[in-house]
Formats: sequence, C-alpha cells, structure tokens
Amino acid sequence: MAEAVPLEGGKTFMHMRYAYGFSGSGRFAMQAYLATAGASKVGFTTNGVRGAVERNAMRYYLAIDAYLDTMHLPPGQRVEKRANEWFSATERYPKQLREMDRSSYVAMKRQEYDRQQTAAVN
Repeated sequence: MAEAVPLEGGKTFMHMRYAYGFSGSGRFAMQAYLATAGASKVGFTTNGVRGAVERNAMRYYLAIDAYLDTMHLPPGQRVEKRANEWFSATERYPKQLREMDRSSYVAMKRQEYDRQQTAAVN
C-alpha cells in the first residue's frame, strides 16, 4: 500500500506498507528458494523470508523513486532513464540487491517494455 501527502516546496511525503503472505504451497516454494538460489541472499536486517521481503520492499521503493524522478522527461526517454536510475540506486546496496550487471538488466527491461507494448496493441 502506498500513500502520498503533498508538502511545502513541491515535496511529497510517501508512506509505503508492504506485506507478504502465501499459502502452504507458497511456503514450500519460499523454503525451496531459500534453500537453493536464495541461500546466499541477505536482507537489510536479517536473512530468510524477512530478508526476501526487505529486498523486495526496497526494490519497489527504488522503482517508485525512479518513476517519479523521470516524469519530467519526454515519454520516449522515460523507460531507458528509469531502468538506469533504478539500477544505479540498487548499486548503493550491492550486498542485498545486486542480481546482474547493468547492461543485462537494461536489455531485459527493454525487452519487457517491448513485449508490453506489443501486448497492448493486440
């Protein structure tokens, strides 16, 4: 959940709440992830499920920040700039958030955007 309140000087206060819930099969999938690909991942305060939630919440926050920071750009420049700004922001927390190099991430985001545009037309 995200809430925003305008402040003086063109600033905004944003409150974000993130919760993660899953069923029995989701719990099994999370345990499998944490025992394999996620075993070496760390959160900001802890590891395990809470660490995964912390990483995801931070990724969402940085995505919102990159989105808002690029609204002044012409629409054709926003996607590329957002991908690069988000990646740069995640690099401030490499231990928690690094998944791949910048060129791979930006290429993946370009492809994802292109797929979305194609799907919207069809």
